[in-house]
Amino acid sequence: MNIDVLSAIISESASFSKGQRKIAKYITENYDKAAFMTASKLGETVGVSESTVVRFASDLGYDGYPSMRKALQEMIKNRLTTVQRIVVSKELIQSRDILTSVMSSDVDKIRLTLEEINRNDFDSAVSAIIGAKNIYVLGLGSSAALSIFMGFYLNLLFPNVRIVNEGASSDIFEQMLRISEGDVFITISFPRYSRRTIKAMNFAASRGAQILCITDTETSLVAQTADIKLYAKSDMVSFLDSLVAPLSLINALVVASANRAHGDLALKFEKLEDIWAEFEVYESSKN
Repeated sequence: MNIDVLSAIISESASFSKGQRKIAKYITENYDKAAFMTASKLGETVGVSESTVVRFASDLGYDGYPSMRKALQEMIKNRLTTVQRIVVSKELIQSRDILTSVMSSDVDKIRLTLEEINRNDFDSAVSAIIGAKNIYVLGLGSSAALSIFMGFYLNLLFPNVRIVNEGASSDIFEQMLRISEGDVFITISFPRYSRRTIKAMNFAASRGAQILCITDTETSLVAQTADIKLYAKSDMVSFLDSLVAPLSLINALVVASANRAHGDLALKFEKLEDIWAEFEVYESSKN
């Protein structure tokens, strides 16, 4: 169903029963909270039965309540402010075991990412990385940590990796000055999507670079510009984003690239070990 929930409520409002009008009013005024409620919780909140909530979703044209709730979540992903995130997550977690709640949720996101990943797109991403003239990796905001992690390990494999970030001495567009055809530009972005990320993608595309994005859904703003799209589940946890599944996907990309890249990986690391030992980069264990 392409129409968003609020538009569906408006178009179907004339046919609502008294109970459905209560649900519609609550969702319209509190969609940021409703998007993360179970059917039972929503019914309890507005004073109707769980079955009424389920029928409401069905009457709007959704396969069921989970489908409507997912549509609500997609709609609000880029609308919630940090303050709204804190309020919503506080109501959701309440007195629950936070450690179990957060880590169990992360496990679910990795599982769902694995189940839904397009293997052909994954293989295309690996081919783009190992065949690139130059590799640019960009992630802003919370995604910067992912871009640094990915760039660090790709740099151990390839001589042509550039991490583009806002913390450098030059602007991100200055860091991309020489990007051109034959290069691959890897964008990592999750809600709330950075405007500068999208501008950087457009700039790279205009110079002929191949665009690979790692993001959350097909409706992501960054997916619209990318040539190769990989999706990893991400969700709101209080004021921060859960990026465990994207990190796991990046791990898989790096390992697959190492396995398929030309050259002797073991020989590269033998040289690195010699350098690390010579300059005492790491503490040696003492027995």
